[in-house]
Amino acid sequence: MTAAPLHDRAEIATASRIVVKVGSSSLTSPDGRLDPARLRALVDVLAKRRAEGGQVVLVSSGAIAAAIGPLGLAARPRDLATQQAAASVGQGLLVAHYTKAFADLGLRVGQVLLTADDTVRRVHYRNAHRALTRLLDLGVVPVINENDAVATDEIRFGDNDRLAALVSHLVHADALVLLTDVDALYTAAPSAPGARRISRVDTPRDLEGIDVSRRGSAVGTGGMVTKLESVAIATASGIPVVLTSAAQAAQALAGDDVGTWFAATGRRTSIRLLWLAHAARVRGRLVLDEGAVKAVVERRTSLLPAGVTAVEGDFEAGDPVELVAPDGRVVGRGLVAFGADEVPSLLGRSTRDLRRELGAGYDRELVHRDDLVLMRRRPTS
Repeated sequence: MTAAPLHDRAEIATASRIVVKVGSSSLTSPDGRLDPARLRALVDVLAKRRAEGGQVVLVSSGAIAAAIGPLGLAARPRDLATQQAAASVGQGLLVAHYTKAFADLGLRVGQVLLTADDTVRRVHYRNAHRALTRLLDLGVVPVINENDAVATDEIRFGDNDRLAALVSHLVHADALVLLTDVDALYTAAPSAPGARRISRVDTPRDLEGIDVSRRGSAVGTGGMVTKLESVAIATASGIPVVLTSAAQAAQALAGDDVGTWFAATGRRTSIRLLWLAHAARVRGRLVLDEGAVKAVVERRTSLLPAGVTAVEGDFEAGDPVELVAPDGRVVGRGLVAFGADEVPSLLGRSTRDLRRELGAGYDRELVHRDDLVLMRRRPTS
């Protein structure tokens, strides 16, 4: 693996470990069926990279889309039960195609299905990291997908773009390559007059004023907004990203000037805090007064009961909650130390008073600073 973070797209050509995510629309024909020719074209690119000594982790959508034709469905199902059934059928079809395509080039694949729990629960995370690392050491190409067959609305990542960003962190990747149905991020819709390709994005400020409201394809779940959310996850944790089309995958992996390069903006952080910021489903809200907002955001302190004016939701100790400013703006997320039934009696009171009146254990923070992340503004939709 590289000794330092990548600073330029040209360095991708020699990066030791990369994660490649491909969307459903890049693997299917217009009628929604899996297109073996498109899949084989991608495999050819990844196998070449593997033959050159680089390690590749593939996060592949397409399981549900692959089942649309065989199950006689008119389009991608909308209800969760049918999605789960389609995923169960399509996952086998998808992996069978990958297994044969890679085997024809002398490579083995290993299927790995993940849920959100696998990136936050310590034992699950360690097991996933260990399994993926061993597969790579054995020369296997891991093919990862969200475990749609058993996923629920509560535990799902929501899209494989976000999954790819979290996997990039989990496997300590040097870079993430997002392959989608457009060849880059543009200043407007690519078909709009005067639209220009954005070659490089160094900070989130570079995206101000850019329209990213375009929806994804009929067989996929992610549009450009979800792509940029996954970019934010990866770059904030020190992993640069290239966003381009599957047709330009070979050029992207060669470090050519295609697509859009997103420079890393932060340093590697704990997977738990990364999950908290980008993947956790919050259970409630704590409304802060202006003093608490300033303390948490500017001084990076823990959140004390004295700075909270209201509580919303039904949560237990250890659940993720949003920290909200008086004007409704979400300033952070954190793991709360008390349940929703306990918090109201603590609000606005000092830890000294709480210790004196309620005893030891009630004089601690509502959210400790080690269990708290500040929230960036999301891309405009």
